[in-house]
Amino acid sequence: MDLNLRGRTALITGASKGIGLSSAECLAAEGVNLILVSRTQADLDTACARIGDRHNVTIETHAYDLSDSRNVGCLADAHPDIDILVNNAGAIPGGDLWQITEDRWREAWDLKVFGYINMCRRFYAAMKDRGRGVIINILGMAGEKMDRGYIAGSSGNASLMAFTRALGGSAGDDGLRVVGINPGAIATDRLVTIMRTRATERLGDENRWEELMQPLPMGRAGKPEEIGHMVAFLASDLSAYTTGTIITIDGGAANRGPMF
Repeated sequence: MDLNLRGRTALITGASKGIGLSSAECLAAEGVNLILVSRTQADLDTACARIGDRHNVTIETHAYDLSDSRNVGCLADAHPDIDILVNNAGAIPGGDLWQITEDRWREAWDLKVFGYINMCRRFYAAMKDRGRGVIINILGMAGEKMDRGYIAGSSGNASLMAFTRALGGSAGDDGLRVVGINPGAIATDRLVTIMRTRATERLGDENRWEELMQPLPMGRAGKPEEIGHMVAFLASDLSAYTTGTIITIDGGAANRGPMF
């Protein structure tokens, strides 16, 4: 299916690995030019080479820590004309209320929660001036299925769900759309590392980590590209009446019992 995205430009944060990289690849396959943002230039260079070998699109990279709002300003000043913004940067650590210190909580929220808010504030304004644009916030299932063992993440994702709905609900009045995606367990490098650790603790062998995925819906984690394809669809005019809502992609896990 041709999504009629060719020639548009997308800025993607957290773009060097996992869901961000897959989103970039799926958009590039539709002919979208890319601006990739991540903290580490070496990872960005690898991602740029990987996409550039497969797709004939222009690619720019920026190694920025988006927990610093000055870097958000630099991005907005450098790229005021983007068509698509995909907010994906940030990983909130696991732990309960007593395990996550105030400093760790604030550091994680500065990147993901306030990073998303600041990116939306700057880029929404530029998009509104042109009367077009789409913002896609990658959130997380923990925002709708609360977990005391991931309390900072559940709280942060729930906050961003409310933010996305509030901003997106009236975005159509400005000619824009704002939507969110709640991925479930997705087989990113980060998840595999976590599951290898759990396999060592529970089974005595990190290489048996896939056995711990069997309780998941369909007996597996989701694939990063299964999120990336939804990003591309939501960014397209085929989804022109979709705003102020959250799409959950978790194989049905939000409606099941504990998985791990």
